[in-house]
Parts: sequence; C-alpha cells; structure tokens
Amino acid sequence: MKIRLSKIEDIPKIMQIIEDAKTYLASQNIDQWQNGYPNSAQVESDILKEESYVVINNENKIIATSMFTTNPEPTYKTIDGNWLIDETKTYGVIHRMAIKKEFRKFGLATFLFDEFHLQLLEKNIKSLKIDTHEDNLGMQSLIKKLGYKYCGIIYTNYNAKRLAFEKIIS
Repeated sequence: MKIRLSKIEDIPKIMQIIEDAKTYLASQNIDQWQNGYPNSAQVESDILKEESYVVINNENKIIATSMFTTNPEPTYKTIDGNWLIDETKTYGVIHRMAIKKEFRKFGLATFLFDEFHLQLLEKNIKSLKIDTHEDNLGMQSLIKKLGYKYCGIIYTNYNAKRLAFEKIIS
C-alpha cells in the first residue's frame, strides 16, 4: 500500500469512493455530504493545488482518498471554543477523507493520518486540525483514538455546524 498525490485522471475513481461514502453517511442518518459536496470540481481543485491524495493497493487500485494541506482553513479563524495552538501558526488540515466501501475497517484512515503526521513532522509543523459532523460518531471515535482533542464548534462556508479537533504532532 502506498500514498501518492492524486492526478486528474483519478477523479472518476475518487468520486466513486466519495459517492459510496455519501451513501454510507445517509444510511447512518448523518446529514453530511448530502447536498452536492464534495463534488468533482472540488476534487479537481484539490488536485491542481496538490492537496489531494489517494491510497493505492498492491494491485494499483485506488482504495482511499483525502485532502490534506498546510494552507490556512478560513472557516477555522472563528471557533466557539479554543484551538490548542494559536490559529496564526502554520498547521495541517484534513478534509474529504473517504475509504472505498470494500476496504473500510482495514485501518486505511489511520494509515492516512499517520502519513500526514509524518509530513507535518518533516516540515516542523506541530498541529493537525480536522472537523466533522456532530453525528459522524465513527470519525469522532477514530480521531479521539488517535489522540485528537475536541476544541469547539466551527461553521463551514455554507454555514453547517462542525465539531473541531486538533492534535499536537510530536
């Protein structure tokens, strides 16, 4: 298994994984990713900014995707709570993580988090931030297990409430 930057030609496979995730979230009565987001235009934008990653299995098939950046997240400027590290410092951000349905429960999300933690350590960046829907208990459980701390509530640029978490990388 390996992680690489996504390519434009990966978009159909990435979108298939995201559509599966949307269906899964809906089946869990989680109102996340149910209004046309994320879409192929967003994924293409992530790819062009070199912020989209895929996990490739041994058969060279895309089995997971995530957006990861060290650019500031505008919606994190205002939080009902407190970040662990000042918002003005450089930090990592994860968005749009999804695992191909046949590969859920194989530790791929943890694999992605570990890779992004390593990238931050190499750049001497001490913080990784993530937000998730308040009903997405699976993601909340994972990020808490990985040592993330609840920091408060943020609102997306389309005014959706999200729970915000942060981990100090060391």
